[in-house]
Amino acid sequence: MPSPSSSTAADDADDALTDADYRALGDFRQAIRQFLAFSEEGAKAHGLTSQQHQALLAIRAHPGPEPMSIGELARSLLIKNHSAVELVARLVERDLVARRDADADRRRVILALRPRGIECLEAISRRNFERLNDGADILVGITKAARRAARPAR
Repeated sequence: MPSPSSSTAADDADDALTDADYRALGDFRQAIRQFLAFSEEGAKAHGLTSQQHQALLAIRAHPGPEPMSIGELARSLLIKNHSAVELVARLVERDLVARRDADADRRRVILALRPRGIECLEAISRRNFERLNDGADILVGITKAARRAARPAR
């Protein structure tokens, strides 16, 4: 008799991914790609590149007790520090972001959204949330499939 922790062929069959699981994953992947394209169009409508929009969002969403630094922005966007410096320079030039030396550590440059940056980000984000709301059923489906597929083996 197998031990309770050993797996049988029937258990393995129960743990197999279903056609519905694959459909949920495929639908989710397609929804992500469509959302990213939609979001990029929204950024372009406001004269921003996708990366500039992502930077504004990262700065606004930063959870730390202090404002985001250029180094933290680089890590958030998965880009090199010098690329983040150039990106921030373009955002500052467009009056979307302000940068200044941190009070506690003058080597650290911190970032804040300017009123124009806040306005652009708000408009793009509202549009994006409307789109996400339209795809909420896909998110529910992938969440259920992920929980089912990721459960520990018996």
